[in-house]
This record gives sequence, structure tokens and C-alpha cells, in this order.
Amino acid sequence: MSTTTLPPTMKTLLQPSRQKTELISTTAPLPVPTHPDDVLVRVHATAPCAGELLWARDFPDTIPADKEPVPCQDMAGTVVSASSSSSSSSSRFAPGDRVYCRIDASRPGAACDYALPRASSLARIPQGLGWVEAAATPLSALTAWQALFVQGTLDVAAVKAGDEVAAVAAREKNGRVRVLVTGAAGGVGSWVVQLAALAGAGAVVAVCGRGKDEGVWALGATEVVDYTQTSIEEWVAADPGAREVDLVVDMVGGRTLAGCWAAVREGGAMVTINTPPQYGKPEGMTKKLSKELFFIVEPLGSNLAEIGELIEAGRVRPTVDSVWEFADFKKAFERLESGHAKGKIVIKVSDEA
Repeated sequence: MSTTTLPPTMKTLLQPSRQKTELISTTAPLPVPTHPDDVLVRVHATAPCAGELLWARDFPDTIPADKEPVPCQDMAGTVVSASSSSSSSSSRFAPGDRVYCRIDASRPGAACDYALPRASSLARIPQGLGWVEAAATPLSALTAWQALFVQGTLDVAAVKAGDEVAAVAAREKNGRVRVLVTGAAGGVGSWVVQLAALAGAGAVVAVCGRGKDEGVWALGATEVVDYTQTSIEEWVAADPGAREVDLVVDMVGGRTLAGCWAAVREGGAMVTINTPPQYGKPEGMTKKLSKELFFIVEPLGSNLAEIGELIEAGRVRPTVDSVWEFADFKKAFERLESGHAKGKIVIKVSDEA
């Protein structure tokens, strides 16, 4: 355990009502570890997620009624204390370690001076990555990684170091897969574009709004669809044989999801994080897919560590839309919910960020 002298209270954001998206800035006691894998972390920067202030209302089965309503599950900070027991996974971390993670949505978030993530969700921050960029990484990168390599159909061996023979074979396999990603300029979408391109996908079709094409081209997109000018259905219909894709990763839902059904080929795969695929399937659509799956990201530190290796090697990078002072949290959330962000919104918590 650390011998650092800690303050009795900390600043924090709270959501007073599960039924409303209003947040307040207040003070609260520091969180107290109650589990062997709890790690007390001093937070330097955090990042909110679109729609998170409605999770407790809309998904009561997954958000405990007694959860302390602190928002922002992504964080970057410094370890203050961790279990010293050799049988605890938290013993992998020591006071002073620079760490980042996605805190499970069922637990209090990181819009506060001190947070209490579980060791299983933590990874050390890659060399060269600052607090802001680190806070912008976990949820988006983990979601993209799992959507493509765990739930999706790309072979992860293509991006792993160590076995070059396996990597070459995986890239050859991935080269036969055309990937379409919606919301391609957003926090998750920008990571899907990068990772799919890095893995050698045969095509990376990026669907985004006006003025965002230059950014997604730079991330590795091979084709760009500006949905404000051309719908996905219209784009596919122009040349179905060449434009249909093998894997769709959708994070938008609604009307966009219907377009994704037009784009995916018979026998292809669709992975969504906003709305279950069948909810957007157009009436009369007869396509049968090998996989149609809605999933919620797992906050695995092991996956984040693998992503960190790619960041440290300069092969991928987080995309930050804007950075806000803690006192400007309302403006940060307004920017987030506007739907116009190019990457992640980050809130600075400490003066070090």
C-alpha cells in the first residue's frame, strides 16, 4: 500500500437522477477499496461516452440501483495503492504506475479526483502517450478491437508481433474481407478504420459526414461514403458486385442500420454496438448472414495492453476531438451529444493533464 497522504474529500461529478441527464459538480469522500483487485487511482483525465447518462434509465438490468452515479468510465491516471497480495491481480500494479482503463459501466466512473477500477481492466499507458490521449483510448479502442477480432471476422494475428509467418497468413486471409464501418470519424469508428487497415482488410469503407473524409482517409480508409450526399443504399446500388462488404461494424443504428443491410453480402457478418441488427432489417429483406450480433464491450486490460503495444510502435493512435477543463463539463457533454465530434471528448481532471 502507498503511504501517500490523501485528502479527505475530492471533487466529483454526480448525476442526481437516473431519469435525467443533468450533472452537478460537488465533493465526496474518496472511494475505499473493498475487493482484493480494487486499485485506487488518482485520475488525471477522463472521457465521457455518448448516451451514457441514459444507461441507468434505459438498461436498469445492467446498471445497479445502488451504483454511485459518477459518469465517465474511461480514465487515465496514477496508481495510488493496490493490493500487495501475491494472489491478487492488482499486485501487478504499484504506486506511481501510469495506467488507463475502461471502468465497467456497473461501477462508479472517473469524473472525480480518485477512482477505483479493478486490476483486470487496467493496463500501463504506452510510452509517449500523454494523459489526454490515454483517456481518449480505452472504450473506443477496446470496442473496435473486439468488434473486429473477437466478435467480427478479421484475424487478430495480422496485428500481433512475434510470429511473422502467422501474421502474413492472417493478412492474406483478411485481404479477402471487405469491411464497412459507420460513424467512421467518431471515437470508435476511427479505431475500427485504423485497426481494419492495419490488419490488411481488403477494403475499409468509411461512412461519415461532410468534412470528415480527409480524416478517415488519413486513418487508412480505402473508400469513403459521405452519407449527407449519398445514402449507403444508393452507394451500393451503383455497383453491388464490387461494393457489397463481408463485415459491417455499425455504431449508429436507426436509418443507417437499414443501409448496412443493403451493403452486407449474403452470408456476411454484421456487428453492432448501438442497436441489435435485426431491429434495423428492412421489411422484405431476405439476406441471411453468418453472424448478426449486438455486443457490449468487455473492459479487458489484456486487450488494452495489446492495443498499447501498437500505439507504442506508432502503428495506431487515438483521435481527440476536444479537451475541456473540469469546470466546463456541461460544454463537454454538449459537444459530445451534438454528434459532430471528430474523435473523443476529454475532460481534464488534474492540473497535470
